[in-house]
Amino acid sequence: MSESKRISNLYQSIYNGNPWLEVNLASTLKNVTAEQAYKKANPNLNTIWEIVNHLIQWRRNILERMQGEVIITPDHNYFVPVLDPSEVAWEQSLQTLAKTQESWNAFFENFDDEDLAKIYVNNGHTYYEHIHGIIQHDVYHLGQIVILKKLV
Repeated sequence: MSESKRISNLYQSIYNGNPWLEVNLASTLKNVTAEQAYKKANPNLNTIWEIVNHLIQWRRNILERMQGEVIITPDHNYFVPVLDPSEVAWEQSLQTLAKTQESWNAFFENFDDEDLAKIYVNNGHTYYEHIHGIIQHDVYHLGQIVILKKLV
């Protein structure tokens, strides 16, 4: 099995598989309501919804980098308040998260392992580091979501 296929399988398991850490994004978010996702457990913490939207934007950011685009990360680091706290808007965020996973899956279908060594011009990190970084980023925020679910 190629390295990119192993990485793709790992990323898919974090989203809706059976990863080593025993939780994944899809099942963790499955029964979260818009009200719960929108609720601030603490004024100093992001909401579940803000974290989900942050994940969506970073998944897009890194994928665009892997496709050769030069991306400038905004000062707010993709943490922005949710303006529409409706169930419809929450479901849209969850669907958008699922679409980012589909985009990553499609990306890996034609990815050449030799490209893992490519360097992204803005920061000098390899594509390999970026891809593993986004996986680590998802896992980091997944842990936050698991804790926030218990608090809201």
